[in-house]
Amino acid sequence: MYRKNVFGWAKHLDFILIDEVCLVLAMLTAFLIRNGSLTQLTTQPQYGTLMVVAVLMDFVAVIVFNLFTNVLKRGVYKEFVATLLHAGLVFGLNALFLFTVQRGSNFSRIWLYLTAVFHLAFSFGARLAYKRIRRKSGLVPQRSVLIVTNESMAEKLVEALREDITGSIRIAGLALMDVRRTGEEIAGVPVVADADSVEKYVCREWIDEVFLHLPREDEQARHYHAAFMKMGVTVHLNLGTLREYKDQHQQVERMGRCTVLTTSINYATPLQMALKRAIDILGGLVGSLIALLIMACVAIPIKRKSPGPLLYTAERIGLNGKRFRMYKIRSMYLDADARKKELMAQNRVQDGMMFKLDWDPRIIGNETLPDGSHRTGIGEFIRSTSLDEFPQFFNVLKGEMSLVGTRPPTPDEWEKYEMHHRARLATKPGITGMWQVSGRSDITDFEEVVRLDTEYIANWSMGLDLRILCQTVGVVLFRKGAM
Repeated sequence: MYRKNVFGWAKHLDFILIDEVCLVLAMLTAFLIRNGSLTQLTTQPQYGTLMVVAVLMDFVAVIVFNLFTNVLKRGVYKEFVATLLHAGLVFGLNALFLFTVQRGSNFSRIWLYLTAVFHLAFSFGARLAYKRIRRKSGLVPQRSVLIVTNESMAEKLVEALREDITGSIRIAGLALMDVRRTGEEIAGVPVVADADSVEKYVCREWIDEVFLHLPREDEQARHYHAAFMKMGVTVHLNLGTLREYKDQHQQVERMGRCTVLTTSINYATPLQMALKRAIDILGGLVGSLIALLIMACVAIPIKRKSPGPLLYTAERIGLNGKRFRMYKIRSMYLDADARKKELMAQNRVQDGMMFKLDWDPRIIGNETLPDGSHRTGIGEFIRSTSLDEFPQFFNVLKGEMSLVGTRPPTPDEWEKYEMHHRARLATKPGITGMWQVSGRSDITDFEEVVRLDTEYIANWSMGLDLRILCQTVGVVLFRKGAM
């Protein structure tokens, strides 16, 4: 899902806090210069009251006037102008407040003017320093961007995107549509694909977004735009290169020196993403504690039947193709992966895109009796009750997974993906999700799984996540095989 740049005050809480601190320091510095000592604040409490009011008015002004919109994209001159307007607005609001309450005579006008000057100086310096620290320290999350264009525009586009002062863009490579130069470099960026291989490259590699720049009304551009959207990849278009696409989430923004039209399967505001992450952390903490208790209870029965590690870690494919190690309580014998090929003919899921058996002899404790009947053991118990899934809360705490999302595929399943299957990875994988609560034991058509996952991503909201979490609890309690 694409994070839309709205609600700037929520996205830039760090800048707001810095400005509030600068405002307080400006008022204290002005008071010190005007009175020679800060101890006199105790004998002139009205100044302390006005400081509190000024901070509150500053916060309201930031929200109402969106004073930090595009703060990360502003250069030095634009930042100075923005800070000057900000400091002037706060000064004007303070003066208006004193005029309204008719208390202006109780305050030094020199103090007010000095406060405005120091607020401008402190805030401007702090903003520049903080942005520099963010860029150099790697605090700005980087998006992996593939440039899809023709050879003649490649170098210019690389230079334009490199001027993105936010430091949030990592150019992953170039895909040239009119020539074959794979393996070469242009302006220090590798050429990784051409017209014949670009779709496969985007489907298989770690690409967060695509910057598409092809001639106006080019049918090739339309084709690739549709293909990338089918994969769930965010696409940036130079404005004017294509007509508007209907029924898709779009917005105009800046990338370096380029003005682009960004199209994505869905978007989330920074506030929504922060809230989702906060819920993940809270749920991850609680779930991890429960996981430790469960592991303590099942450790002896599992090791008695199958000596070896208690936790099973397996490589999975996560958000936009990122690989990670997923944790589970081991419910299968140590040779389970090796025996998977032998049992592939019994797979209930069509096309082998996922792997499920009606009866799995690889599960710890599962036995076939002489009369042909089956007996289950500890492995089947922790799987049917979803207890084996609880260590995935460790992945949630690490930020590799979310409480609600799509189930991450294995690398061998990922290799079989077609373009539209990739859309499942447009969001973080989750412990539970839309298709799990829709009855995972009954769904054997992988295309139906993809449809449900894509529906979840396209219609995502915090309300939908909460509904799925509530449904998951109900399924776990009243029906086996929920997670």
